[in-house]
Amino acid sequence: MNTLRYLFAICTSMVMVGCMDGDKGLFDSDWETGNVNPSDYFGNNSLQETNVVTIKELKDKYIGVSNSVQNDTARITEDCQIKAIVTANDVGGNVYSEIAVDDGTASILICISQGGLFAYLPVGQEILVDLKGLYIGTYGYQAQIGTAYTNASGKTFPSRMSQVLWQQHFKLIGKADPTKVVAEEFDVDKLKDKTYLYENSGKLMTIKNVKLKEADGKKTFAPSSEKDAGNGVSRQIAGFSSSYLVVRSSTYADFAGLVMPKEALNLTGVFTRYGTTWQILLRDINDVEPYKAQ
Repeated sequence: MNTLRYLFAICTSMVMVGCMDGDKGLFDSDWETGNVNPSDYFGNNSLQETNVVTIKELKDKYIGVSNSVQNDTARITEDCQIKAIVTANDVGGNVYSEIAVDDGTASILICISQGGLFAYLPVGQEILVDLKGLYIGTYGYQAQIGTAYTNASGKTFPSRMSQVLWQQHFKLIGKADPTKVVAEEFDVDKLKDKTYLYENSGKLMTIKNVKLKEADGKKTFAPSSEKDAGNGVSRQIAGFSSSYLVVRSSTYADFAGLVMPKEALNLTGVFTRYGTTWQILLRDINDVEPYKAQ
């Protein structure tokens, strides 16, 4: 089901490409040879670097480590941009309707109401994002950019912007270079450090030499029978309280039905937060690797 969903998303994107460029479409020779420049079809090439701020500066200005509001949002009214590299997308179905970006100073999530983002925002793709008119804030204290959404409880937070709005607010820079994306090792000694949580939530990191507590050779990552209201399953890591650290997987992830390995592992993913809990979002099953002692 998930594979079909993504094939549909890719086809939709390609049909959109054909519509955007008149005669040039899906079966054009450029597509057949792979000689395609995605920036000709996606994003806003008229954007120019005029006032680029770091993600750290952006977060410090609008959120801050002492932010006491769990779900809050603000409209960005100044002319400013961020320039960052995509570290995670929806290729594996676990990170969905959003991408994670990092500029070397910090990371943040960008929420987009579109499937198949990986087709034009692969890992290692640098982008320029025009922030004016977008919203920034937190959901469960996790910093993210999007459009304002108020839920039934009256809480407002940044949620998924339309794909039309997103196309106006970003520009692809050069070609994707996956070698630029290197996961940082998670410091388990700072598990409960509030500043570390604030500064690193949303970052691609790796926790090494751990075991999944519930792995018994039969249990899978995210069976539908165990899903919560968010259509996800949280798995505990042995030796760590689930109040502080879990592996969070969607029941729609490509690896949801795979049996969890019992051996010691290195787990890579986007280390997001919900409250004071670190939630590891694996990008795909390749983020689960056997631990090898050095």
